[in-house]
Amino acid sequence: MPTLGKLMTYSDPPSVETPSGKDAEYENFPVGSWLLPAHLRPHIAHYYRFARAIDDIADNPALSSQVKIERLTGFHNAINGTRTQGRDYATGFIMRDSLITTGVTEHHCLDLITAFKQDAIKNRYQNWQELVDYCLLSAAPVGRFLIDLHGGTSNGYGASDALCIVLQVINHLQDCKEDYELMDRVYIPLEWMEAHRVDVKELSGNQLSPSLRQVLDRIITETETLMPLARQLPGGLRSRRLAMESQVILNIAEALIRQLKSNDPLARRVKLSKFAYLWCTVRGLSGAFSPVAVP
Repeated sequence: MPTLGKLMTYSDPPSVETPSGKDAEYENFPVGSWLLPAHLRPHIAHYYRFARAIDDIADNPALSSQVKIERLTGFHNAINGTRTQGRDYATGFIMRDSLITTGVTEHHCLDLITAFKQDAIKNRYQNWQELVDYCLLSAAPVGRFLIDLHGGTSNGYGASDALCIVLQVINHLQDCKEDYELMDRVYIPLEWMEAHRVDVKELSGNQLSPSLRQVLDRIITETETLMPLARQLPGGLRSRRLAMESQVILNIAEALIRQLKSNDPLARRVKLSKFAYLWCTVRGLSGAFSPVAVP
């Protein structure tokens, strides 16, 4: 078995990878923050690095769909052990090593690959359920990985899935203009756009039209219906540290929803200020609740 983290330096990516420049600062949630146990942070970093590598491949407009599928298949084979050698997929080998070390299932990686293969060939979503199904592959595995890595939960994956879907949809709304202009990809349900007589070309505008504003409000409203379930997540987690982290992320999600209700993502990317982000963190720490074991 290779030594964890020794196969490559992440500052020198293999040729199959196409780094976008996005990093942990870009995300709507803290990645491997100090709230989480120090001995688990390297495994979280490996998972994030793996997820970012395959996401960047799927999102690269310079690559054909065929090339994207081929490269993502290479990562799939590295995770399931079919491919065992070669520098090109070293990020995948490191991830597989981490999974073996921690005993976390490979499915949380393979589901991400399935989602990003879908991104390579699918650029429209007909309805809300199609979008939710996509999010269950592209976002939910992240929460499931963290839960398994931190010892599990008494409530199953449902609350985590709900929160991850919320975060993913928020991200889609934040990036709706960029996704359309750079990749011709639209995550906004077409049924709702058609119902409000909105053309996808409006996503290139400098501000939301009244009709497109109505569509986004409808998405936000539907997203908010997931929050009651999502809020149950911290209470079921066996790790107090992950519970606190989850509460912070819940606070961030709620704050971003409020921002999206009152701001225009076509005019500028909607995001939290550093102060708002810090306030979400402070509230998450002060809201630590049920007595669960600290790892």
